[in-house]
Amino acid sequence: MPSTTRTTTRRALAAAATLPLLIGALASCGYGSDAKTDEKKVAAEGEKLSADTVRLGYFPNLTHATALVGEQEGLLQKELGGTKLVSTTFNAGPSEIEALNAGSIDIGFIGPSPSINGYVKTKGTNLRIVGGSASGGVKLVVNPAKIKTLDDLKGKKIATPQLGNTQDVAFLNWISEKGWKVDAQSGKGDVSVVRTDNKVTPNAYASGAIDGAWVPEPTASKLVGDGAKVLLDESDLWPDKKFVITNVIVSQKFLKEHPDVVEAFLRGTVKTNAWINANQDKAKESANSKLKALSGKALSDKVIDAAWPSIQFTNDPLAATLQSQADHAVKAGLLKKPELSGIYDLKALNKVLKAEGQSEVSDAGLGVK
Repeated sequence: MPSTTRTTTRRALAAAATLPLLIGALASCGYGSDAKTDEKKVAAEGEKLSADTVRLGYFPNLTHATALVGEQEGLLQKELGGTKLVSTTFNAGPSEIEALNAGSIDIGFIGPSPSINGYVKTKGTNLRIVGGSASGGVKLVVNPAKIKTLDDLKGKKIATPQLGNTQDVAFLNWISEKGWKVDAQSGKGDVSVVRTDNKVTPNAYASGAIDGAWVPEPTASKLVGDGAKVLLDESDLWPDKKFVITNVIVSQKFLKEHPDVVEAFLRGTVKTNAWINANQDKAKESANSKLKALSGKALSDKVIDAAWPSIQFTNDPLAATLQSQADHAVKAGLLKKPELSGIYDLKALNKVLKAEGQSEVSDAGLGVK
């Protein structure tokens, strides 16, 4: 059974509280802030790489299914050989970024906003994005009795997970493009943006406290199960219907000292994504089994079957969309214009992709020089 790492959590929350608002607002689309360590491990076998252990962080979330399935099926550990994979799960971006800063984890799966936040906060010294993991998996779901068209959102109360998080920024940008006005900090305006933890959102919807929500999976499908209707899939707003929802990040110190471990880990993520895409039904079962092991409760078949198709598992970090999301946060007044040059280092990933006979991916001009 997983055990709660309380010290990490307290440090993470304290650090998050001290961040300047314009940057600290860019938090994850998570479900809380507890960190949990999974004690059930696949045996490390074979030749050990340059590190005895690699410490992984991720969310118990379907948009982090590369991590869920990669661990459950032993695909990540297999590529690491005798180097032991030890994982910790987080329910919020600030705690995972703090763990990376503190050296408690080496590699993490995390969303675009906390990736930007972590990079900007340390002036580009603490992390690199080294790979992609997932695209999509975000929907606007509404009460069909109150909202039948997108124009009906005016005057309604719509939840997002957190001030300045990835979904909050996307919704504020969508509101702006509609020509409506909302104060980003208070959420008040032509639409009431109600910042609500994803754990609480289903109850808020059931009580009528909100009329809908712009949220990631599986929260969106949980709301649909409670009678809500999908009014918009965020993928429809992006070129080729793709936008980054989960990155693979690494501590710059760990990358410098253990490039062979990072390359092996990325080989594991590439092979995991290939397995997921070739075995969708088995992958859903695998991800749900891991979620049950981590939380004690699996998602219902109804929820996971509805949520899964909207998420694309990809090795491409979709770097151009990260820049766009940063631009949206600046436009909303939640972030000062960030300097993101050097946030990506895709050399190891592209080496792995080439070896696997796949096309290389782009850093959109934001890579290490």
